Amino acid sequence: MPLPRPAEGALPGAFCFWRREQALTHQRAVRAASAIALGLTLSACGDGPPAGPIWSGYAEGDYIHIAAPLPGTLSQLAVQAGDTVARGAALFALDAQAETAARDEAAARLAAAQAQAADTTKGRRAEEVAVTRAQLAHAQAQADLANADLARQRQLTEQEFVARARLDDAQAALAQAQARVAELTAALKVAALPARSDDRAAASAQVKAAAQALRQADWRLAQKQQHAPQGGQVSEVYFRAGEYVGAGQPVLALLPPAQLKARFYVPQAELARVLPGQAVELRCDGCGAPIAATVLRVATQAEYTPPVIYSNAQRAKLVFLVEAWPAPADATRLHPGQPLEVRPVTGTAPAGAPTPPAPAGSAAAPTAVSTAASRP
Repeated sequence: MPLPRPAEGALPGAFCFWRREQALTHQRAVRAASAIALGLTLSACGDGPPAGPIWSGYAEGDYIHIAAPLPGTLSQLAVQAGDTVARGAALFALDAQAETAARDEAAARLAAAQAQAADTTKGRRAEEVAVTRAQLAHAQAQADLANADLARQRQLTEQEFVARARLDDAQAALAQAQARVAELTAALKVAALPARSDDRAAASAQVKAAAQALRQADWRLAQKQQHAPQGGQVSEVYFRAGEYVGAGQPVLALLPPAQLKARFYVPQAELARVLPGQAVELRCDGCGAPIAATVLRVATQAEYTPPVIYSNAQRAKLVFLVEAWPAPADATRLHPGQPLEVRPVTGTAPAGAPTPPAPAGSAAAPTAVSTAASRP
């Protein structure tokens, strides 16, 4: 409140004190106006306090641990930690001498089964058929001879020059010759026939079994060489060439850009501001411009504030875990474990927002791949 002016006739010191207080009041007013003007100027320039809440979090990567389902000695390591590889690039190979031999054996067994199956569809060889034809011609000649002898014996018997027993012998000889002709004629027909239907079915089944055995051998041989299921950066290498690797034991860890994400914690009082599909901005030291990300997961259960969290002040003890994925092109600016500031952005994510990465190994050839957030 301003000091009242002294009345007329007051002491001269009272007027001096009143003038000094007037000057000080004027200076305070000028300073306050300057501060307000400066605050408005800073707000207009964007240097004022940020609008909306700021959540603390960190970057995290879902690593793909590349392993072979078969054991063996590491014979070739094509990458080193820090290398960037493309999808399908060769990563490492294990010794495959036993698998190569098993594959060759399976291929030979398949060829043998196929040859046996083909043999069941054919008749006898041409040379064997020629032998049967010659035997048939000989039997036919014997039958003609026996028929002529029978005619002579019949005539002699009628003239009573020979006993009737000679006629009986001639008739028996003719019957035997005709039976031999019939036998060889039937054999000639059979020689042109394939194997029985049951034999052909069994041979076909043997071919299928041999083909599946070869397929297994090919798979086992292919598993000794592992390729990148996705493009990304080799973060760790756990073995060196010449070391023995157990079955299913990871040889290296791969981090695709699409599997880099931000994890942050939102107090339960502000949970309504974060929904799946919500756009957020990620800020970190040395990252340059803010990184756009999309909230794709909000935890369904609350948890207490972690004991280690990158935050200057903890205002709430009950928080919800939220995960947001940036675009793969921007994710390369993040590093797992890096502290982040997360700020909400008005509106939802634009069309083409990232989606959670699919499990690795869902494509291409079967590969022993394990996905985890931390290295073993």
